[in-house]
Amino acid sequence: MSFRYGAGINKPGFNPLGAQTSTLQATLFSWGQNQRGQLGLNNTTYYSSPKQIGALTAWAKFAGGQFHTLATKTDGTLWSWGHNAQGQLGDGTTTQRNSPVQIGALTNWLNVAGGLYTTIAVKTDGTLWSWGANNVGQLGLGNTTYYSSPKQIGALTSWLKISAGWYNAMAIKTDGTMWSWGKNTKGQLGLGNAVNRSSPVQVGALTTWLNVASGNYHTIAVKTDGTFWSWGNNVNGQLGLGNTTSYSSPKQVGALTNWLTIAGGYSLTSSIKTDGTLWTWGYDAQGQLGLGNTTNYSSPKQVGALTTWLNVACGGYHIIATSTDGYLWSWGRNVYGALGLGDTTNRSSPNQVGALSTWLNLAGGRYFTIAA
Repeated sequence: MSFRYGAGINKPGFNPLGAQTSTLQATLFSWGQNQRGQLGLNNTTYYSSPKQIGALTAWAKFAGGQFHTLATKTDGTLWSWGHNAQGQLGDGTTTQRNSPVQIGALTNWLNVAGGLYTTIAVKTDGTLWSWGANNVGQLGLGNTTYYSSPKQIGALTSWLKISAGWYNAMAIKTDGTMWSWGKNTKGQLGLGNAVNRSSPVQVGALTTWLNVASGNYHTIAVKTDGTFWSWGNNVNGQLGLGNTTSYSSPKQVGALTNWLTIAGGYSLTSSIKTDGTLWTWGYDAQGQLGLGNTTNYSSPKQVGALTTWLNVACGGYHIIATSTDGYLWSWGRNVYGALGLGDTTNRSSPNQVGALSTWLNLAGGRYFTIAA
């Protein structure tokens, strides 16, 4: 749930997560809801301002799920922490972890994505892996069996970019094709129907997909020509099509060709264009669109007038973003302190988080934030 080329999506050569990844060696911080240990601070205390996770400076990429967090280090190892009742941490148990735990001993993990109670990952060899809850086939393994350790999805070595929704997953291969699997009751798989799938199915025949991101029951994507596409649930206008009609196959959002970064949250969407402007649409009851009000919008609306936005990620009901000067900004629902502003007051427009100007990237969990 999000996502430079952030939450969900990153610049070419990076992988999309809901937000949400970083490839630079960095210290890692977290804040917000923590009853499942998802902040990785060795406790279950909520924090409304950033807290550093340990003393390491070797974190590379990271992603937030519903109540769990995944991260890789620069040495290629994989780590996880938080809620684990469905085995979503991948450590072979269902034991909650309040601080980072290494998953196996391998050093070839490339990227990770967190869903509701699932995890999807790609290795440097291009293989695709999953674990955790699997009640509707969201692990892509051809069954509905839960797994508490990584399981390979098929035998292909051409997987590149990944994104996880609440009960589904999306992936793009090196050939530019897009694939989906899992729950499909709202058409979020983009297959033109509402049939669940327990193994990857190609979305159309196009080979021009660049990046993909997932909301809870909707999916958004950008093609190599810079066009923006969306499908799935649209009850709050989160598809950006000017209506509230749901669609089960990709629909183009307007005619512009300058869309770049994309992120999906709970019934909302955010994107940064190539000109550095930031846009949001969809559900806005807690001000999560950053437009200074709590009005839902079914078409893209610009957030302020700045042209210096760099990265963006969506939590469940909040958005976080960085600007080119390295500052971190947040807005939306803040009941658990997920905005990092030292309080629990909702904000309907961007507010700067502290005074640091060294933020690199960020990821949103449902009610918490991870950033480096």
